Amino acid sequence: MKVFLDYGEGKLAVDLGDARADLIEPKHQPGLADERSAVLAALDAPIGAPALREWPKPGGRIAIAFTDITRATPNDRLIPWLLEYLHRHGVGRGQVLLVNQLGTHRPNTREELRRILTREVVENYEVINHEPENPLALKQFGTTQSGAPALVNRRFAEADVRIVTGFIEPHLFAGFSGGVKGIVPGLGGLQTVMHNHGFRNLSDPSATYGITDGNPLWEELREIALRVGPTFLLNVALNNERKITGVFAGDIVQAHRVGCEFVRDSAMQAVEAPYDVVITTNSGYPLDQNLYQSVKGMSAAARIVKDGGTIILAAECREGLPTGSACEKLLRSAPSLAELLEQLARAPEPLPDQWQVQVQANIQRRAHVLLYSSMPHEVVRAAHLEPCHDIARAVAELVSGKNGSVRIAVLPQGPLTIPYLLRAASAQR
Repeated sequence: MKVFLDYGEGKLAVDLGDARADLIEPKHQPGLADERSAVLAALDAPIGAPALREWPKPGGRIAIAFTDITRATPNDRLIPWLLEYLHRHGVGRGQVLLVNQLGTHRPNTREELRRILTREVVENYEVINHEPENPLALKQFGTTQSGAPALVNRRFAEADVRIVTGFIEPHLFAGFSGGVKGIVPGLGGLQTVMHNHGFRNLSDPSATYGITDGNPLWEELREIALRVGPTFLLNVALNNERKITGVFAGDIVQAHRVGCEFVRDSAMQAVEAPYDVVITTNSGYPLDQNLYQSVKGMSAAARIVKDGGTIILAAECREGLPTGSACEKLLRSAPSLAELLEQLARAPEPLPDQWQVQVQANIQRRAHVLLYSSMPHEVVRAAHLEPCHDIARAVAELVSGKNGSVRIAVLPQGPLTIPYLLRAASAQR
């Protein structure tokens, strides 16, 4: 049996020989016949909000938040269409500011911004990277119910019209991406993001794929977004070819809720029983640029692996952990993941990037994890993972002598499909 895994900017072919595996992929959703027309129509007939053409006032400032280079949003199509719509309704170029939803990621270079938005957009509009650690670039909207400072990008928050763009997919601890996540963490202050992504929130059983209501992490993000004021949402759903399958525009909460149910139907797949071996990816480039993001693919596999089973993650990680990041420093700060978990639980304040370490450590308490990547083996080991030289050979060794009793699953597109156990879902009802 041969499988093809999303890896970097291509496909990784893996020949599993005589081993049989269950392929777990999203239900195919065809791309819209006319994406541009669908987007423009959604702006005129949004969910729970007036048409976007009614939002701008003469001379008013408009801030558009867009996702950064680690996300698969088709910004190169969405943003030009959105700008076209605004201009048609009297908005001048000088009124528009485009803000990159970096969260706590590194700033994108000018060339990367051209790749994300198109060269024409970058050369004709003001485009800035969010600055999560610059107090002058942030505005505080009080303190959340759980004690987090509600810090949001100042220029976005003070605009007369705020528009958040992005795409919706299941998220490992926020329930779904998109929606209010475009404000925080997308445009949140570092302290805000660290508190929200802290040990307590991530330890809550409701902080997982597919759950927003009752998820303390998501509810705090919603609380902050609503304090900023009315914000227009333009989110899309995508298939594995990055074609738009659905457009959800309007009120940032209501439109997102409709989009989540659309995505849930195609992206979340039930399985009858756990697997001994789960082969997964992080959906290829741009999502598998580094290990920090690739834990999402690992997390998707962990939902259906047996206790004591094996996860094999194929993620290119061309940027490494990335090098010099808070994530790398934290992973290198203790000799074992068990000690890291204890360190995080005792910490008086959340630490930068601790969500990645906490999720990874909890997965590795249950399963053995191998990583096939472009990273040097010593870097993989420093991240407390085992390098995998050859996925086919690793699988052959795991099934050897087991007389076909080893259950194998493959997630070729990683977290674009979120599997779940039927019995676990029943237990939660």
